[in-house]
Amino acid sequence: MSVGGIVIGGESPIAIQSMTNTPSSDFDATLDQVRRLESAGCDIVRIAVPDVACAAVFDHIKRRGVKVPLVADVHFDYRIAVECAASGADKIRINPGNIGSRDRIKAVADACRAKGIPIRVGVNSGSLQKDILAKFGGVTPQALAESALENARELERVDFNDIVIAVKSSDVAAMIRANEIVAEACDYPIHIGVTEAGTPTRGVIKSAIGISSLLMCGVGDTVRVSLTADPVREVEAARAILEYSGAAPAPMIEIVSCPTCGRTCIDLIGVANEFEEKIAGYRPSRPIKVAVMGCAVNGPGEAREADVGLAGGKGKALIFKHGEPAYTVPAEKAVDALIEEVKNITGAG
Repeated sequence: MSVGGIVIGGESPIAIQSMTNTPSSDFDATLDQVRRLESAGCDIVRIAVPDVACAAVFDHIKRRGVKVPLVADVHFDYRIAVECAASGADKIRINPGNIGSRDRIKAVADACRAKGIPIRVGVNSGSLQKDILAKFGGVTPQALAESALENARELERVDFNDIVIAVKSSDVAAMIRANEIVAEACDYPIHIGVTEAGTPTRGVIKSAIGISSLLMCGVGDTVRVSLTADPVREVEAARAILEYSGAAPAPMIEIVSCPTCGRTCIDLIGVANEFEEKIAGYRPSRPIKVAVMGCAVNGPGEAREADVGLAGGKGKALIFKHGEPAYTVPAEKAVDALIEEVKNITGAG
């Protein structure tokens, strides 16, 4: 399946998604945020479309050279979805259960079929049908999965099969189990994420548990980390989760750093944060592990598996490679020296 230029499903790399939080009626602000997300490494960007007038945002963005695929997030009014398909959206996200009659679902399906774009069936704890809630006695993983599969069947009944399924919950365990059930029951690509995960500290933890648990079992084709924050932080968090789940779509820079102790004679917390910020935009040609350690006593030995690293000293830092000392630099030049070594090893840029 293709969403714009991004292939999802099968053996394709896991795609990172995020969502704009600018007013969709402010086309230029939304354009600027889409560009920021694209620069941060986001593969697919979703935009909420609350009314028909806002559907023109897709044409506005596409005409200005943006290449990242765009998804229209539509609720209730099928006419908005039809207009978004005409305006250049690369995928439509709906919940067939709140779009209305089968004729309206068919109108959306026909519009998407004509443009060759997929439909994402989105289900969460607040969108379950009354009969399913009654059947399962409330919002359970089985209820979430059944709702998603039934909504997919509604599209199949109007002869539409270019479907992505998303089952989300703010309950991490429920989200995991619901997606496992869906994955066992169908072959459609699955978009995963913990919805309403919260502020960055708690939200990243919840998302990491939910997303990585599924990815490591082979479930999930696209991911979103939902945070109450700048959407760029969602992309950064998603990249890290994919990296540590072994599902990164491209070579990554893995950073290991010690928690510091009484032997530390350098502002290691500041150094580690500075290095992470400065290296964030680099794309290495191969995976690399970089260590940022507090002291030269244990640093090189404990981080022997790192390709390159630094260990702090009094007013200086030791640069080491595969656990072997290489040279020392003044503490204030430690980060720049480490970045230069990374670039030399990987050709990052």
